[in-house]
Amino acid sequence: MGAPKATLDWHGSTLVRRAVGIVGRVVDGPLIVVRAAGQDLPALPDGIEVVQDARDARGPVQGIAAGLDAIGDRADAAFVCGVDAPLLHPALIAAVIAALASDEELDVALPVAHGFSHPLAAAYRTTVGPHVRDVLERNMLGTRALLDRCRVLRLDAAALGADPHVAEHDPQLDSLLNLNEPAEYEAARARPAPLVTVVGAGDVRAATLLAAGEGTATINGQPVSDPGEPLVAGDVLAFAMQRRYRPAS
Repeated sequence: MGAPKATLDWHGSTLVRRAVGIVGRVVDGPLIVVRAAGQDLPALPDGIEVVQDARDARGPVQGIAAGLDAIGDRADAAFVCGVDAPLLHPALIAAVIAALASDEELDVALPVAHGFSHPLAAAYRTTVGPHVRDVLERNMLGTRALLDRCRVLRLDAAALGADPHVAEHDPQLDSLLNLNEPAEYEAARARPAPLVTVVGAGDVRAATLLAAGEGTATINGQPVSDPGEPLVAGDVLAFAMQRRYRPAS
């Protein structure tokens, strides 16, 4: 990509700031950001825990290992995603987590869409830790080696789209589009910002709270003060003191 993905601009914010904000809406446990050793990160909200890979250049499984180690026994399951999926929607996260919770025998709920499996948009039982360590010790760094050791529920487009919130807010499963090349990044940035509703102003295109307006606000009834808070399609915002907004286009 030519630069660390976490630091890339996303409508005035960064990819990592957007990722933690979106995931944080859905999960009720710790939020962990895994970085390479010595990697600089942009500013993150209070409460975000930052850990680093034990060894560099070992792929996503090493990152999953670091994240699960940091979580420990504080959660039964973890949603794992990369920072390079800025179109991720909370509705899809919730649907994947619910699928894992539907069967105690499952280890992983894995989206399969757009012709690919998406192990970095999946929910994992924290009990898969021994499998993660085993594949790393064997120097098997691909996620397939990990998944082969797990009881996996594969969620195709039909299964994901059966969730009414996914069907309403992410019918094309754009949540699963990740950015691996500069052209993909630029194409994603060229898309219109999410369409949200500002009470008293109507529909607005905005990717962050600051882009929608100024002042104390709630998003879907929840108070928010960070102007960098990410917005997604379907959000409803109310400003106590609204000074400006951007009309939909």
